[in-house]
Amino acid sequence: MNDTAAMLQALALALSAAEDGDVPVGAIVVDADGLVIGTGRNTREREADPTGHAEIVALREAAAARGEWRLEGCTLVVTLEPCTMCAGAVVAARVSRLVFGTFDEKAGAVGSLWDVVRDRRLNHRPEVVSGVLADESAALLRDFFQTHR
Repeated sequence: MNDTAAMLQALALALSAAEDGDVPVGAIVVDADGLVIGTGRNTREREADPTGHAEIVALREAAAARGEWRLEGCTLVVTLEPCTMCAGAVVAARVSRLVFGTFDEKAGAVGSLWDVVRDRRLNHRPEVVSGVLADESAALLRDFFQTHR
């Protein structure tokens, strides 16, 4: 599965989060064979869970599918640049690649405010690809916040 196809799936998950009143962020984990082994969308509002970020949900599902916490060889595809919590989880899970749509100038930890995943002091640094379907990802967020402010 290529990054664009994966991002389209993540965008569909983001849209479903928005329909439930959560910030529209979606994520999927793809293994080395191109199979989706984890999906997630923001669930903070629905589940009253501060860790209910799309990336965390998808990483948990992928780890359960694999039966281990190490997600080496996997790619996390997410519509929005991960925050510090999620960037830390990417490093902790040993995700090989991180692909995201739009940058998060207010809380991004993959280049916007911080660059957690590329910090040389950490023991793992995934490959990072940004800007995949960025306009579509940004539009979902913009539309959501226009109706919620």
